[in-house]
Amino acid sequence: MANPKNHVPEVVALRTWKEYVGESLLIVFSVVLALILTEVINKIHESNQTHEVLHQLREELLANKKAEEIQYKYHLQVLKNIDSALHDDKFLKKFIDSGRVHLYLLAPDGVLEEDLNDVAWQIAKQNNILSKIDLKTFGLFTDIYNHQQRITKTEDEIGKVLLSFESRKPENARTTLILMRDNYHGWAVDRVPSLLRKYQVAIDALSNY
Repeated sequence: MANPKNHVPEVVALRTWKEYVGESLLIVFSVVLALILTEVINKIHESNQTHEVLHQLREELLANKKAEEIQYKYHLQVLKNIDSALHDDKFLKKFIDSGRVHLYLLAPDGVLEEDLNDVAWQIAKQNNILSKIDLKTFGLFTDIYNHQQRITKTEDEIGKVLLSFESRKPENARTTLILMRDNYHGWAVDRVPSLLRKYQVAIDALSNY
């Protein structure tokens, strides 16, 4: 039989409904505060990312504009070389000799002298950064990079001409040069003055970055 003297009485804490409500409100407040802080941090991160990508896009446009200015002068010189060659029978024989095309006589630095990049543009599209700019500016960027693609395509189109069996025949040298000239005009040279103006407008639109 248990000794009554060794019995330890249990103490039961009674809490009021106000204490329960207080604890519940504290938990709710903590959760809401955590959500708010997370949202704020995400917004800051997103803003920083947007600023960085648009800054890189502006830098890319600046570099491409400079590169295209250089390339435009180069292409104008290539066109002059082609026009001179069309009036020089001796040059025609040097340009296509025994089925070999000597492009360097006309374009010493190749069909395209400069590269036009679109890395920042692709990153901006992949990360939905362009949703942060207005529709007009987005259309401007799209137009610029579409023109860049067409200029880059000049290399492929002139390559098709020069790799053609018919173009390598000495008797077709004049036609080959005319086709080259037409491709330079159609794919690159004729679109550059307008493109250079669009570059500057786009660069100015990103002046805050």
